[in-house]
Amino acid sequence: MLATERSAMTLPPLSLYIHVPWCVRKCPYCDFNSHKADSTLPEAEYVCALLDDLDVDLAWLSEQGVANRPIHSIFIGGGTPSLLSVQAYQDLFAGLQKRLRFSDDIEITMEANPGTFEADKFEGYRKLGINRLSIGIQSFQDHQLKHLGRIHSGQEAINAVNMAKAAGFDNFNLDFMHGLPDQTLEHALADLQQGIDLNPTHLSWYQLTIEPNTEFFKRPPVLPQDETLWTIQEAGQKLLADNGYDQYEISAYAKQDKQAKHNLNYWQFGDYLGIGAGAHGKLTIPHDDINQSKVYRTAKTRLPKDYLNLAKRFLVVQDNIEIEDRDLEFLMNALRLFHGVDKSLFSKRTGLAYDQIEQKVESLVAKGLLESGHKLKTTSQGQLFLNELLERFL
Repeated sequence: MLATERSAMTLPPLSLYIHVPWCVRKCPYCDFNSHKADSTLPEAEYVCALLDDLDVDLAWLSEQGVANRPIHSIFIGGGTPSLLSVQAYQDLFAGLQKRLRFSDDIEITMEANPGTFEADKFEGYRKLGINRLSIGIQSFQDHQLKHLGRIHSGQEAINAVNMAKAAGFDNFNLDFMHGLPDQTLEHALADLQQGIDLNPTHLSWYQLTIEPNTEFFKRPPVLPQDETLWTIQEAGQKLLADNGYDQYEISAYAKQDKQAKHNLNYWQFGDYLGIGAGAHGKLTIPHDDINQSKVYRTAKTRLPKDYLNLAKRFLVVQDNIEIEDRDLEFLMNALRLFHGVDKSLFSKRTGLAYDQIEQKVESLVAKGLLESGHKLKTTSQGQLFLNELLERFL
């Protein structure tokens, strides 16, 4: 690429991810940065560390000339963020609002597990401005919950959803797994139907996978055969569609206009600050000369004890995505979206001219893997072979 080539890159929307690393106990399938909580959490110290972490990021953005952008969405993930008290979040949000400009229609999501629900606590969260929940149910069947190491029962999961509604949450996601140990089609659809009956605005429904560095990896459970998994996937997708849930991403289903703004920003190659132990971020520094532009991936120190150690730095990774790799990075995210993205977004997010990928795109259109038109969008066949499709851009 010539040094004189001008970049079409523009600043994307900016979101904020906040990581709370503690859980009541570690689930055997979980490969997230989560750690068993002690009887007393260092809430005040952690809130102070989060705000200090944010201050460092904001100072760096100011040095790069891209500060003072409104925050489009906030996602508080974990771990189990609902372990922290209302007072902790009150202190945190007071600090965030002093430092950040929230957009008028900001979406603020908190992950919560049914075993940590208390009516007063969730009413307090809602009053603070948290306006969306993502509730980790996984299954309503007690024997499956035991397999998965969950601390709640099926009835407690139902009670938690009703408690969330009573606290004023009218926008919430339910998280489910399928392909569970010895799961049948009947049991998988019963879980899904129970979830639909609770009338969430959004459902995350994904297949259990065995990840390295988990208990399930060390001692794998017996999972359904591939044929059963495929049957469950097809029947579940039909059930969701029949009940008004549009599949807009590989494992995400939403009622009309209720897609997760925060996750859409990820998949559309937007920017996000990441604060908290093990949090990841992505930040764009545009420049008229594409060779001077930067797209950084960041990561913070993982262990809570290190994150709380004032002698250590928060930031442990700040890698620039090389110009020649930006097309693949963009497509790995954007092509997860079933409705695709406008082709013009490619240049806005990467700074690259669309004609650099046009020939490969057209060859994939000819093979029936991408659709023709003004969008970068997979066909149904392309979704089935997404990894192979993306390899064409290596």
